[in-house]
Amino acid sequence: MEEKITLQYDMTVKQRKELEAKMSKVLKENMRGISSELQKILLDDLVTAFQNRINVLIRAQKKRNY
Repeated sequence: MEEKITLQYDMTVKQRKELEAKMSKVLKENMRGISSELQKILLDDLVTAFQNRINVLIRAQKKRNY
């Protein structure tokens, strides 16, 4: 019997903060021209967009059995 890997719909607060920290580290050089407050807003937006995209792909996968 084939086992399917299911993706997670929601991130825990800890996972979200870890992802924000990783994105911050990777994008640090690109974000240095904006204030720390705007950096936090941008990172929050990026994590939210990432999570939303995953949810869209999960729904599409369920409909099409990818």
